[in-house]
Amino acid sequence: MSRRCELTGKGPMVGNNVSHANNKTKRRFLPNLNDVSLMSETLGRPVKLRISAAALRTVDHRGGIDAFLAKAKDAELSANALKIKKEIAKAQAAA
Repeated sequence: MSRRCELTGKGPMVGNNVSHANNKTKRRFLPNLNDVSLMSETLGRPVKLRISAAALRTVDHRGGIDAFLAKAKDAELSANALKIKKEIAKAQAAA
């Protein structure tokens, strides 16, 4: 399983550990990923995603997973998130 947010595309970054003696060694900064189930109002069922804590706050701020995916760019979304976005768009068109 890759360490990448399914909604924002945020992934690992690289940097240095810097000691008191100013010695530098490579390290990785990993995103704070959480497995969450977000309730989709349009589909009427929960959707399981692996997203960063920052993305979870953004989803809450925008008013739910449906509103977030409506505004999200397709290039940033994972294949799973794109599939959910298309399901939501199809359900909204039928309603």
